[in-house]
This record gives sequence, structure tokens and C-alpha cells, in this order.
Amino acid sequence: MADVLIRHLGQVDYLPTWQAMQDFTARRDAATTDEIWLLQHPPVYTLGQAGKPEHLLDDIDIPLVRIDRGGQITYHGPGQVVAYLLVDLKRRGFGVRELVSRMEQAVIDLLAEHDVRAERRADAPGVYVAGAKIAALGLRIKHGCSYHGLALNADMDLTPFSHINPCGYPAMAVTQTRDTGIAATPAELAETLAAHLTRHITL
Repeated sequence: MADVLIRHLGQVDYLPTWQAMQDFTARRDAATTDEIWLLQHPPVYTLGQAGKPEHLLDDIDIPLVRIDRGGQITYHGPGQVVAYLLVDLKRRGFGVRELVSRMEQAVIDLLAEHDVRAERRADAPGVYVAGAKIAALGLRIKHGCSYHGLALNADMDLTPFSHINPCGYPAMAVTQTRDTGIAATPAELAETLAAHLTRHITL
């Protein structure tokens, strides 16, 4: 089966990146190599297709973009590792729930390398450390192929999370790798995350 191509995009605006994911998915065919895009975004809130606007608690100077992934509201900003997974699930032979589980496990494995114990929750997709969310997940599946992906809080200003109900959960605590004692930079974590994601996608 084809390998996974890793692309490092740096810090990129949200809207053109979302459009690029849609375009990639629309034009891919059975031979197209799966890709993982690693990047950061300037400050932005995104609200999933069934998202409720009341989960934005305060109107602050951060744009809100309504998008086509599942899930509620989340925040992206500098110092967060974002990985978008453009994967042909039909070809890989597993569905969206399995992809979510593999993405969560990749983050759990990454944190375990740094002696940080993390876990998933059955009622709220993502990865948690001591009850606080450290990684959020959201996907869109079209013609059997995924786009969007996950965001791992690494070394960022967490304040914007206090102005939303993260992923639709009031008062949900959030954390980041820096606050768990991990010294690795976002760039280093992105490299390691890509390796774990590739391994779990190609199992």
C-alpha cells in the first residue's frame, strides 16, 4: 500500500488551507498518495457543521469560521501542532471510527514517550491528560476519504479556550505539552506526531 506523504506547511491561514483540503479530496483518485499536512494557524475559532454558536461565550477579536467537519467549536493558534489527514479510508480498509481511534492512539503514544500518561474518553473524542483536553479531533469524510484532522496543544496561549465551551463541553479544562513538563518544541512534536500517525494509519 502507498506510503503517506508528509507536508510541512508552516503557519498558514485557515480558510485557504481548508479550501486546499477540499480541492485535494475532490481531485484525488484511487492512485493518489495519502498525505498528512503539518502546520499552525493564526488565531481562529472553528465551528463544526452541527456546531452550536452559543458555545462561543464571548465575542473577542478572534474570527469564527463555520466549517464542514464534525464536532463543535475549538480554537487554533500559534504554538499548536495541527495535523490534517488526507486518507483514502476505503483503500486502507477501515472506517471513520477506526481512524479516530488510531489518531488518538498516535497522540497517546507520543505523550507516553515523554512519560506523560494520556487517555481517550468514550463520550468526547480527543486525548486527555489528568482530565484536561490536550488534543482535539474533527474529521470530514467525502467519497470514502478523510480531511481535517487533529490539533495538539503544545506551547501556546490557552486563554482563548476560556471564551468557548471547548468541543461543546462547558468548563472543560484544557492543557498543553509544555504544562505537562515536555520540553520538546512544537516543530519537534510535529515530526514525532507525523511518525506515529503514519505508523497507525499504515498498520
